[in-house]
Formats: sequence, structure tokens, C-alpha cells
Amino acid sequence: MKTSADLVRDYLSAVGREASALPADRRQELLADLAEHIEVARAERPDASPAEILAELGDPRTIAATALAEAGHGTAGATGAGAWTAGPTGIPAGDGGAPPARRGKVHPLVPLLMLTLSLPFMMVFSAQPGPLFGVLFRIVGAVLLCTSVHWTAVQKTTGVLLTAVLPSVLFATWNLSNGTSQEDGAALLPNLVVFALLAGVAAWLWRVRRV
Repeated sequence: MKTSADLVRDYLSAVGREASALPADRRQELLADLAEHIEVARAERPDASPAEILAELGDPRTIAATALAEAGHGTAGATGAGAWTAGPTGIPAGDGGAPPARRGKVHPLVPLLMLTLSLPFMMVFSAQPGPLFGVLFRIVGAVLLCTSVHWTAVQKTTGVLLTAVLPSVLFATWNLSNGTSQEDGAALLPNLVVFALLAGVAAWLWRVRRV
């Protein structure tokens, strides 16, 4: 018997197959919006079964046809109850409360690179304003991570804690225990540890991202 995760995965896979004519980034955007809507609907309506929520979204073929029509790849077929139809902005919007597909989202690799490379940037450009730019890299990367649709709320929180909060705590602890005027050789060890942490978390977020 299929689990809830199996039903959702099969549904999204069906939409992806039907929408194969869309550009890769637009298809990824459509699937990410659908996955987010399903997640929100299940959280708001725990008594509703996954099958009911998927039925309200509409047939995968109809959703894909609407998206293809909006992208100029043909005309959409007849829409039924719960099917996605074109909203006032020309972006597919759901009758049953499904959010309109958002455009212009940042590629998921961007926040991961900014979070990971913020430390090497500060190490290479140790003189001001290099460290300031490194901190800005980390802040912007954390913001982009939190606003992305490619990860769940738990994954976003974990990512920010491990890539932004924990490194700051580790550096503060190191500076308090060793003094602020430490030699480059002494500072190399904590920098390597934090960089390994950042790279590991970024790799994990890349693997678990929603496509």
C-alpha cells in the first residue's frame, strides 16, 4: 500500500512528465509551488487525506496543460473542479486556494555558495572591509535560504543555525579563550573546522532540496 509520501511523489512526477515541454527552470518552479501548496494544505488540514488534497489540486495533465498554455506551448484543456486556471497576472492560480506560481526565484545553489564562501572570503580579504563583506555574504545567503521554496521550514531553520549562528558562536568562544590577537597559524584550525561545517551543511541542503 502506498504511503502519503508515495502518493505525493507520484503526483508530482506525473505533473513533471506531462509538463516535460516546459523549460527546466519553469517546470522546477511549478513542481516546487505544487509541493509547497501540498505541504501547507496538509499542515492546515491534518484530517484531510493526501488523496483528497491532490484531488482538489486537479488532474496532473490539466495542471501541466495550463502551465504549457501560459508559457506559449499550446492551449490548455478543459478545466475541472480544483484544476489550476490562469490568474489575472497570467500565472496559473488554483481554484482551491493554490497559490500562484512565483517567478524570479533564486537558484538554490546561490544561497549555499554564499553561505559556504563567506568564510574563505573573510580569510582571503582579512583587511577591512573584507570581513564586513564576508558577514554580508552570510546574512544574504541566510535570507535567500529562508525565502526559498526548495526546502522545508525545518531544513531552513537547521541550515541557518548550522551555517550562520553556530559559526559565530564557535568564533566568539575561540576568541574569548585565546585572545583576539591570535596568530594566523592558531586561527587556521577553527577556520578549517567551520569551513568543513559550512561545506557539509551546504552539501546536505543540496541533496534534500525540492526540485
